[in-house]
Amino acid sequence: MATTTSSGPEPMSPRTTTAARNPPQLPTSLETLALIIYPTVLAFGTLFSVISPQTRASPYDSTGQSHVQDLAPSYFARKNNLFNVLFVKRGWAWITVAFFAFAFTHPAVTSSTLRKVRAAIRWAAITGWWFLVTQWCFGPALIDRGFRLTGGQCAIAESNVIQGDKHTGARDFVTAVACKAAGGRWSGGHDISGHVFLLVLGSWFLLQEVGWVAVRVGALAGHRDERTVVMGDGAVKGAGVEAEKIEGQEATTKHRTMGLGGRFALIVVGLCLWMLLMTAIYFHTWFEKVSTLSTTQKEETTDMLTIRSSQFTGLMTAFVGIYPVYILPRWIPALRDIVGLPGI
Repeated sequence: MATTTSSGPEPMSPRTTTAARNPPQLPTSLETLALIIYPTVLAFGTLFSVISPQTRASPYDSTGQSHVQDLAPSYFARKNNLFNVLFVKRGWAWITVAFFAFAFTHPAVTSSTLRKVRAAIRWAAITGWWFLVTQWCFGPALIDRGFRLTGGQCAIAESNVIQGDKHTGARDFVTAVACKAAGGRWSGGHDISGHVFLLVLGSWFLLQEVGWVAVRVGALAGHRDERTVVMGDGAVKGAGVEAEKIEGQEATTKHRTMGLGGRFALIVVGLCLWMLLMTAIYFHTWFEKVSTLSTTQKEETTDMLTIRSSQFTGLMTAFVGIYPVYILPRWIPALRDIVGLPGI
């Protein structure tokens, strides 16, 4: 007896497609996009400073790492411009106010005491890094220590100055503040750009705190939380598994808006990026003209183009403080239990 076979195509077995998870040890695609902004701004600023006839024609003071103030090519090239005096010089105060304005007013954070505590711990950790680098690190700040280790010293007109009852050599001044107070200036060595460090660290800190909350509550339409975390048993899961539920209710419309605190934080981020661009164009330029006197009287003063990486090291120093607070906890559960994750 013949067996009848079906001439139709065999049914295909269902196939489950899953999107590749982002490795917990690396930034997400959204974070990578945000990180690219910083070197892009610095590179654009450097390029602008090179091709702008007005900027190139303006005399540059390599000691002060800025254009000669009386001949500055732009208002923003003056160290006494209001944005520099009122914002950058008091930068961490603005960052701190913006953070607390958001963290202690937005429902996505204030709905949980644990979230508020962990957010405050993250602020303390980032502030601690800023303090060690720019203010004090069991003595001179890391910026001053790095300058001294790379051969820098305080140059004073007189070989010695008197402090109290003793003579102090110029080399004995180990901080930029002490050197300036004695009428000297930093000379030689590698000077990490404190402005770049502050503006990158502060703006990224606010972007992490505000951005991931916005993603979690849906304020950024079309984006999802790509962060992954390593669980106690070694399993890698989406960060949402540790998200605390809003107590007693679903997210309301109020949760899905940035609020005044969030908008203020984003304005501060915008100012940071703008002043980062101004710093790249007019201060701590990568290519600086350095005047050097010849060893004999017959030789004339010459200008040589030297590559300076103070912007780059300022950028990398900021990233060094960012990773342990915002990336490392994703793959170390014990650390995550302490600092948490923004929006989680």
